[in-house]
Amino acid sequence: MGASFIEILRKSHGVILEKWIDSQSAILTYNDDLISNQEIREQADELLSAFLKNLNEDNAGNGDAPEFDEVVEALSDLSISRAKLGFSPKETGVFVNGMKNAIMDTLESEMIAAPAELYAACKQLHSLFDDFNIVTFETFIRGREEVIIRQTDEISEISTPVIRVWEGILALPIIGTLDSARTQVVMENLLEAIVETGSSIAILDISGVPAVDSLVAQHLMKTVAATRLMGAECVIMVSVQRSRKRLFTLVLICQISSPKLHLHML
Repeated sequence: MGASFIEILRKSHGVILEKWIDSQSAILTYNDDLISNQEIREQADELLSAFLKNLNEDNAGNGDAPEFDEVVEALSDLSISRAKLGFSPKETGVFVNGMKNAIMDTLESEMIAAPAELYAACKQLHSLFDDFNIVTFETFIRGREEVIIRQTDEISEISTPVIRVWEGILALPIIGTLDSARTQVVMENLLEAIVETGSSIAILDISGVPAVDSLVAQHLMKTVAATRLMGAECVIMVSVQRSRKRLFTLVLICQISSPKLHLHML
């Protein structure tokens, strides 16, 4: 029974591929700027070929079988690449399920005279593709997380510009939340600019930081300490429009941690 439906699938490789591609064209409209029809066909052919090559009677219902490592790798590459291109989870899931639907349609037409064997084969394949869908979803999410992390890093870079306002004087306006990761970016950018320009004064303008609390103050102290190690002095500028409680917290912690620190209130 198992070898019979597997043999049918291998002989029907071209038919399955065409059904799969046709179904994608009918269901989804892809942006040619993201992926071309030729690339879609190549991805489908690669995935289908890997699947049919490694499918056998023993692993037909088990997506975790080692024989399917090549299929899992192809699914992972496809999911991550599409996540980075901006595809939605639905579009990626529909593409992978398109292969299953094309396979089922082919078996139904070829095994219509053997309903019991058709049912057994479809049951195994449904279980198999459930495992493949999990792989697709997990790797797609990982790909989206990589995109988000990269974009966050890029935003942090452009949101912490170091400006040379005068000979020997740098200014760094900080807008938004100041957490540990962003503090690291601020320090790296500021120290790099101090080395490049030989500046002796660095002005940190935190008027755009929404919450000035003890944690923010501690992050600022790390930046001040690192700046002093480079032979420069820090001036922290803060707006008096902030709540008095937050402003008092900043002044108190800064004076305790660094009594010689210059605080300038706007």
